[in-house]
Amino acid sequence: MAYNKGDRYTMNYNPGDKVKIITESEEFEGILMPRPEILDKDITVVKLDSGYNIGIDNKKVKKIELLKKYTVKKSVKKEIKVKKDLPNVTILSTGGTISSKIDYRTGGVVADYTAEDFVEMMPELANIANLKAKKIMSVMSEDFIYKDWSLMAKEIVKELNSDADGVIVTMGTDTLHIAAEALSFFLKNINKPVVITAAQRSIDRGSSDAYMNLICAVTSAAKSDIAEVMTCLHGTTNDDYCLLIRGTKVRKMHTSRRDAFRPINDLPLAKVYEDGKIEIINKLYRQRNKEKSSVDDKFEPKVALIQIYPGMDSEVIDFYAKKGYKGIVLSATALGHVPQEILPNIEKAIEKGISVVVASQTLYGRVHPLVYSALRMLSIKLKCIFVEDMLPETAYIKLGWVLGHTTKPEEIKELMIKNISGEITERTEPSTFLY
Repeated sequence: MAYNKGDRYTMNYNPGDKVKIITESEEFEGILMPRPEILDKDITVVKLDSGYNIGIDNKKVKKIELLKKYTVKKSVKKEIKVKKDLPNVTILSTGGTISSKIDYRTGGVVADYTAEDFVEMMPELANIANLKAKKIMSVMSEDFIYKDWSLMAKEIVKELNSDADGVIVTMGTDTLHIAAEALSFFLKNINKPVVITAAQRSIDRGSSDAYMNLICAVTSAAKSDIAEVMTCLHGTTNDDYCLLIRGTKVRKMHTSRRDAFRPINDLPLAKVYEDGKIEIINKLYRQRNKEKSSVDDKFEPKVALIQIYPGMDSEVIDFYAKKGYKGIVLSATALGHVPQEILPNIEKAIEKGISVVVASQTLYGRVHPLVYSALRMLSIKLKCIFVEDMLPETAYIKLGWVLGHTTKPEEIKELMIKNISGEITERTEPSTFLY
């Protein structure tokens, strides 16, 4: 193994130490930082007083001097006193940036997801509700699988059937809308608000949306009469209000904007303001009740979501058929069209017992099985299931859930076109396009 003379210096120091690094040509003073995995092992990372990080080739290091040893300050958390006149809200953390803070001396993320952490970051929360917090997993949302959604559902039900007046789930934003869809089907007889929130921008940034999102989420869980799975995130790019959006009708529509999550083919349930005001917009919702909530998480994971596009290889359908998949959702163009070339492959898949569902990749609007002859071919001859104005991702989750309950074609179709958790609206109002 090659030996780099810089190694014998850096190995004696820890992230957070303030050091002076003397190279062959110049000197640098700053905080020693952890080396990201993407960097070469022979690079030392230092945060300068200017705030910028630089990488220094260890081969050029002549000497490192310790200027100040880093010592971790023990934070003393104040005990939160329970206020009898306030509702009780449970926060379940699954990962993501909303409840994480960066220690800029070490580059590490610090937070253990306790109620004290949240109140320390946002003292005003203590005046909205009595908080209880629990970290149930630490998973990036893009890595979620159905078992993670199932675990969330089970933890949520424990709280719904306890003395909690509402439940909040925090997570990453990438597939938050898909998790919301899964929970909407996995949770039965929801008796209190189930609010999913997150942050597009980390909590240590001045432009973070985490504070307002969490304040509005706690307000919604504590005071709202809506007993459904819903998301609570910024409604505009400013700190105007948050939108409560039904779990089966929400979608992430931007990579970085604070108002990335929008209602599709449905009105938002409500606007929630930082001062505690809740303005109901969509009056069609399930209200708080005294039923006992339960989990119904039977799910068939062998379901594929396929994006339809011109010139696609028809063997994509064959691939999933050969892999033993039980269902396929086609994210089709416009009213539900697919290239003519893949029709024989779809027919073969259906003959093998694979359920094929058609949703629209336009997102807004709905598919229609009878407008054109090509659509009639799919719906009448091939017996594909057209799912109205359901989002493709919602159709993907719902098909997995339906196939977890039945394998009979007639029952599968009946359940797929039945409105179970607000995933299908009878009529898409033009005003829904404005949000």
